[in-house]
This record gives sequence, C-alpha cells and structure tokens, in this order.
Amino acid sequence: MSKTFIDTNIVVYANDKRDPVKQKTAVNLIATLMDSGGGVISTQVLQEYAVTALQKLHQRPDAAIRTIAILEQLEVIQQNPEMIRKAVELKTLYQISFWDACIVSNAAAAGCSTIISENLNTGQFYSGVAVINPFI
Repeated sequence: MSKTFIDTNIVVYANDKRDPVKQKTAVNLIATLMDSGGGVISTQVLQEYAVTALQKLHQRPDAAIRTIAILEQLEVIQQNPEMIRKAVELKTLYQISFWDACIVSNAAAAGCSTIISENLNTGQFYSGVAVINPFI
C-alpha cells in the first residue's frame, strides 16, 4: 500500500474556517487517507498543529485535543536522533528549512511515496519522496 505523509499546513487548513475552499480540500484529503489506512503524520506535525491551533487559530484547548485524538488514528511517526541527523543533511542538500527537512526525513523513514504539503515544491522529489500541493 502506498503511504502519504501529511504536512502540518494540511492539518491547519482542515481546522481553519478562514479559507473554506482549502479547509474542504484538507478535510477531504485527511478523511480519505484515514479511510484508506495510507495516511502518515509525525509527532512534529502534531506539535506544530497544537501551537498553531492555540496561538494563531485561537482554538480552545479541548478542540485542539479532539483534533489530535482524531489524527492519532493515522500512522504516527516519532522523530528519533537518526531522523534529525538526516534532516540536517537534507536541509543542506535541498536548501530548505530545517523543519521542512524534518518532514522529508520523517516521510522517508516511514516509507511514504508522497508528501502532501503547501510548503515544499510540488512535483519535486526529496530523498525519493514526491511532493504534491493539493491546492494548486
């Protein structure tokens, strides 16, 4: 089965009512990946979502907790020191932010074939993982 890594921005859009078109796209993507069993996220994504939900979206803590509990149904990758070292290499190789490099490192470690993200270059392969921007 093909696995797809979900970047933080997709989770944020799924919870952001300010852009209903992106919200609907993000919700549908996450639901489809949950139903298929092919969706993957990392503890980094959960952390970044929590910070954004509480600070930028001004969600109540109980709403953020419910979303995190739902996302726990996906395959969740925990970062380890090897993934962080790989992220440093990827940051240098691809000239991307460290946090984006962590996403790529986590996706590659999980055996994902694609990353769904608005932050990385759509169509590009990073460490053998293709990026798709669902909002284009």
